Amino acid sequence: MYDFHLFLYQMARDLFHNIVREALEKEGWIITHDPYPLHSRKEGGLSTDIGAEKIILAENHLKKIAIEVKSFVHISILHEFLTALGQYHSYSKIIRKNDPERCLYLAMPSFVYFRLVYCCTEKIFIII
Repeated sequence: MYDFHLFLYQMARDLFHNIVREALEKEGWIITHDPYPLHSRKEGGLSTDIGAEKIILAENHLKKIAIEVKSFVHISILHEFLTALGQYHSYSKIIRKNDPERCLYLAMPSFVYFRLVYCCTEKIFIII
């Protein structure tokens, strides 16, 4: 018999989670958290999808990241992006407070990114 909470967690994961994780590992990142907790269950149980770190040899220091993965499977890409942007903003504030060395990224399919850039006249995107 399986754990019902684990089943719900796996169903709630975004479709591209494993693709993002595998790409990070392929580039030499070490996955330290999956998911990366922002608050304990007692505090609300908030978490991003992935926490990772990588030693940057040229600069001789450790780079830490957290990634929120979004699939954008709903009808309105713009609505889903605005929801993800609000989530990103909230998570980044928590990370800056609790783990200031960690940088937060929002992962999305490239077709969504290019669609949003094409549709929006203002430059609100930062390519990292």
